[in-house]
Formats: sequence, C-alpha cells, structure tokens
Amino acid sequence: MFSAPHFHNDEAARRLLEEIRWPEFRNCPHCGTVDRSYATKRTQKCGATVYRCGEPECRKDFSVTTKSVMESSHIPLHKWMQGFFLMASSKKGVSAHQLHRMLGITYKAAWFMAHRIREAMRADGTFGPLGGEGQIVEADETYYGYRDDKKLGKTTKRGKRGHGGQRPIIALVERGGSVRTFYAAVADKATVTKIVAENIARESYLYTDESRLYGDTDQIFAEHHTVKHSAGEYVRYESERIVHTNTVENVFSVFKRGMRGVYQHCAEKHLHRYLSEFDFRYNHRSALGVEDQARTRAAIEGASGKRLTYQCPD
Repeated sequence: MFSAPHFHNDEAARRLLEEIRWPEFRNCPHCGTVDRSYATKRTQKCGATVYRCGEPECRKDFSVTTKSVMESSHIPLHKWMQGFFLMASSKKGVSAHQLHRMLGITYKAAWFMAHRIREAMRADGTFGPLGGEGQIVEADETYYGYRDDKKLGKTTKRGKRGHGGQRPIIALVERGGSVRTFYAAVADKATVTKIVAENIARESYLYTDESRLYGDTDQIFAEHHTVKHSAGEYVRYESERIVHTNTVENVFSVFKRGMRGVYQHCAEKHLHRYLSEFDFRYNHRSALGVEDQARTRAAIEGASGKRLTYQCPD
C-alpha cells in the first residue's frame, strides 16, 4: 500500500507536496509574491525545504507547510502523506491509536494529526446551494451521543428515553451528488428550516420523512414530498419519481458505524470535525469517479490556508 516513494522518503514527499500546493509557480504564503523566492540551506525538522521570499518588503522564510495544517509540525513529511492517505482511503475512518501504531509516532501526535487532517477536509464555504431545477435533495436528522451539559435524555410516559440532551445532526443529501451535515445545539423547527432554506436551491424537490420539523418548508421549494415511516412506508412511486429518504439514511449509517466501531468516543466540541471528515469522503467517493489517490490529493489541497493549534482545538 505504501510502495510509492513519497510514503517513505521525505524528499519525495516534499516534492509532491510542493507540486500540489504550487502547481505552476512557488508563491510566498506571507505576501503572495509569485516566483520570487529562493531556497536556503535550511531544512525543517519535518523535512521541508525553507525558502526565502525575494520581495524586499517581505523577505520572510517559508516552506510548503507554512500556513497549512502541517505548519510547525515535527512529524516527517512522508508520515504526513501516509496519514492523509489512510484517512482519505478508509471508508469509516482510522482511529488515532491505529495511526499511532502504523506511523510509529506518539498517540498525542497521532490524535492531533488526525484532527488537522479533518480540518483540511473541511469544506471552505465557497460552495453554492445543493440541488437545482429538477434535482432531488433528501433531508433528515439523527442523534449521536449526549451533550456535555446534559448527559441523560428526557423520559417519556412509557419509560422510553427521548432526544433531550442528545446531539442533533441534520443532513442534506443531493441524490447523485454531495452531502452537507450540520451539528445543531437544538433541532427545532426554526433551526432546521433555516439550515434547509440556506443550503438548498429553491427550484429543488425536497424529500423528507413525516417529521414536523420540515413543516414550514412546503412554501420554500418547488415540491416537498414526505414518506410516512410510522405507517411502514419507506418508498413511494409517483409517476417518474421515487420518493424516499434512503440516501440520507445510508449516510447516517456509515457515519454511526464509523463513530461507534472506529472512533468509539467523540467530545461534543470535536463533533463538527468528524462530520467534515465523513462529508469529505462521501463527496469524493468512488461512485463519482474519485479513487483513493485523487481523494488523498484533494485532502492535501484543502490543507493550505488552514491552521489548527493546541491553543485553539475547537
């Protein structure tokens, strides 16, 4: 699996990282000056070559890791490449303990590496709305774990525990396209309606279950269809359309299997990073023609311009 040179040689890893970050000309991350830098004799502990900006008003040193999630890291570049590949190619994720064992780094370093890679996988917010004319978007909510300020859920009259105190997650999935998941402090009608309205094109067809959380969306989109799970209905055929929410439920299934089977525990303050990780892999899945190498490259491309330090882990 790790036969490529950049997986075991820092020089090869550096060349590949520079090719990804600077495909045409090397530019200074500090001032943006293009192709006016030169290599110094210094090398960072991670194996990255240190360059110096040739702009008289800047003259700052930088490397391929500057102003990226890898900045200030002492982990060798080839191990960073392995970490990116493992997290991008594993459908349900890779635990920090597994990274610790496979990469030969401390557990603390592996845990923080994993969070930095998740930050690289986070969407940058420049995307447009999901769906469009004639497109179908499925919406649903689920609950995973309990909020730190309320460990136990509310109990109903029948003795069943409700969703009080649990962490609500709202997901929007464009059939044949992308997914966006959101962690909301409270999953009420106002919150869900706001998320749905801001992230789905008005011309779309919205498919949900019979939850009352989506009751205010009827007037927003071209059409709003529901399936009645309480009546045992999971698929309904209407002329040329198939009404169901199976796509978004499959997204939740993969997420929960990964969280329970691989990660096992997730603090509330880190949940949004795990959601970004699972969103990234779904949005760069094989069904869309994106295989492991291209998915890894996309994750590395997302590392530029993002920072995550011990002082601001949230």
